[in-house]
Amino acid sequence: MARGRGLHTPERVADYTGKGWWSDETTDALFAEQVRLRGDALAVVDPANRAALLGSEPRRLTWNELDAEVTHLAARLLDLGLGRGDVLGVQLPNTIELVEVYLAAWSLGVVVSPLPMQYRERELVGMANQAEFAVFVTTEGFAGRNPAADAAAARDRIPSLRAVVALGLPGEEADATPADVVRLVPSAASAADTDAVAGRRAEDPNDPNDCLTICWTSGTESEPKGVPRCHYDWLAIAWATVDAPRVTSDDVLLNPFPMVNMAGINGMFLPWLRTGAVLVQHHPFDLPTFFAQIAVERVTYTVAPPALLWMLLHDEDLLAKVDLSSLTRIGSGSVPLQPSMVKGWQDRGIPVINFFGSNEGIGLLSSAEDFPDPVERAQFFPRYGAPGVTWSSRVSEWMSTKLVDVLTGEEITDPGRSGELHIAGPTVFAGYLHPELRPSPFDDEGYLKTGDLFEIAGDDGQFLHYLDRAKDLVIRGGMNIAPAELEGLIGAHAAVADVAVIGDPDEVLGERVAAVVTLKPDASLTLDELLAFLKEQKIASFKLPERLEVREELPRNPVGKILKRELRRESVTERA
Repeated sequence: MARGRGLHTPERVADYTGKGWWSDETTDALFAEQVRLRGDALAVVDPANRAALLGSEPRRLTWNELDAEVTHLAARLLDLGLGRGDVLGVQLPNTIELVEVYLAAWSLGVVVSPLPMQYRERELVGMANQAEFAVFVTTEGFAGRNPAADAAAARDRIPSLRAVVALGLPGEEADATPADVVRLVPSAASAADTDAVAGRRAEDPNDPNDCLTICWTSGTESEPKGVPRCHYDWLAIAWATVDAPRVTSDDVLLNPFPMVNMAGINGMFLPWLRTGAVLVQHHPFDLPTFFAQIAVERVTYTVAPPALLWMLLHDEDLLAKVDLSSLTRIGSGSVPLQPSMVKGWQDRGIPVINFFGSNEGIGLLSSAEDFPDPVERAQFFPRYGAPGVTWSSRVSEWMSTKLVDVLTGEEITDPGRSGELHIAGPTVFAGYLHPELRPSPFDDEGYLKTGDLFEIAGDDGQFLHYLDRAKDLVIRGGMNIAPAELEGLIGAHAAVADVAVIGDPDEVLGERVAAVVTLKPDASLTLDELLAFLKEQKIASFKLPERLEVREELPRNPVGKILKRELRRESVTERA
């Protein structure tokens, strides 16, 4: 992959720019325009619990103040020898400094590769060597450890790594900064800093086809893959998360998702950059802090996991104690939404927007505008390209979708048949890092094979109904069973807090259905009780679980997805 110039082919660039789907905009130009327009208006706010998290008081910066610190940091990146196409590894919590790192690096054509704070030495070494990190930026103190010292200790296993940087405010120092770690403190740019950065940008300006980020697939099934993305495709897909919630400069956005992948970057960061709203950072997720930020900052829009929204809806005592009066809508997704949850929040005057996205470029969003019925909004997504149907988001006019039978390769055009979603258009990435090491993610027509199973739905075939990940399918005696459907049903049981459905190996049937659950406090559940509950839902008997396992918690990766591979491995071990 050429990181410095040209992720996408000249032919694709000419096609998409000619159609008006891509423009010559770059993220650094967007930031400069917001600074020009908004100047002394509030831009970004630190997590309210920063003192407990990092040992320093939270800050609030205007656009001008943010610009000054971004320029100072960009000058320091130049001092470290970073230039266009170099990869800057980043492991920072959701703070103002993380925003500054993105903007400073992008202003110079430096590629940002963010890692979750939970990642340790093993993940760092693996990803740093895949992406060839030139510099690694982190903090000196987090959750009782020193990530900067840990990274410095691993340098001998990362040949490309020239420097480790600890970025933070005074008062955040660990016991001592290792001699081989560079310490940087956010400061306003000097005249020399401004001249140095302006000079570099003038002599080597950004191109929209330049790589901006290398994010990482979640790794639920295998080693994470690097996902390079450029200005073109990031700014295209950002329109989906601006249009569906109708984000404007008047909004206050509360970002609880780590800015390491599609959810945090495209869900909140890029809509903020596009509109000039206020961005309030949050990390790690803490319910009292989350509620306090909504109330104090008068947050108008945020995102939250479905399980949290479901729990809140059924905790009247808690809801009575918090002030959500400023909220006008909430985004949620990553797993199927419960219709009763979406309806319950709508009845309270807060519509829930249904999100379905991926690092590679899927961006299906069901807005209250397009889906006024909350039950439909919970279950369906727009089928882009459906004949005679229009949607409110401009992205719908750019994208092409099709469903493909996973066994025959036949395109599916009839409702009710499951098929893998293939998608093409300006939001889709150009390909994985080191494509020579893995099969192409694209089909013969250039569509991205998403690995997600959907079916066509709606009276006019205008909807897509999510079924499951193709690789998560349980195949019992030749019958395909979508775990997501069962998980939605089991999750509605009064005793169940969380659930994952997997397939247990079986010599005769191939697989048998197993449900792994966590329970609510003081609750109990037997397999017979669960089966009786499911039979009341009138589902096919072959879908019924044949094993129930109760756990204290389910294994998850750093971005919250259940690690079904761990459950499957344990299941195989138990039955061996």
